[in-house]
Amino acid sequence: MSKISGKNTKPEIIVRKYLFSKGFRFRINDKRYPGKPDIILPKYKTVIFVHGCFWHGHNCKRGKLPDTNREFWKNKINATIERDKRVQSELEKLGWKILILWQCEINNDNLKLLIKKIKFSK
Repeated sequence: MSKISGKNTKPEIIVRKYLFSKGFRFRINDKRYPGKPDIILPKYKTVIFVHGCFWHGHNCKRGKLPDTNREFWKNKINATIERDKRVQSELEKLGWKILILWQCEINNDNLKLLIKKIKFSK
């Protein structure tokens, strides 16, 4: 478990490369913001979280709990979901728009939609 990185994951890098190629400039994992968002777009007052389906309890094939040690994983993932809600609430109180992109949703069509959401959030 200690080998699993919380930063610079493959899905995050795909999203960041796409945003950069479209002219967006951003910060990553800035400790000044609650929850250290994966991507911060200060110009648009928007933060993007790229959630791994398993780790954040998404309801898809990748979010399925393992058959072994189920209770442990259920508690761990529920704690992560609660933390995500708390962090989102804190960011909203500070006036930030929050976009969540799930690992299973990362494809060109959804990235194009993400760009539109960012531009209209200004």
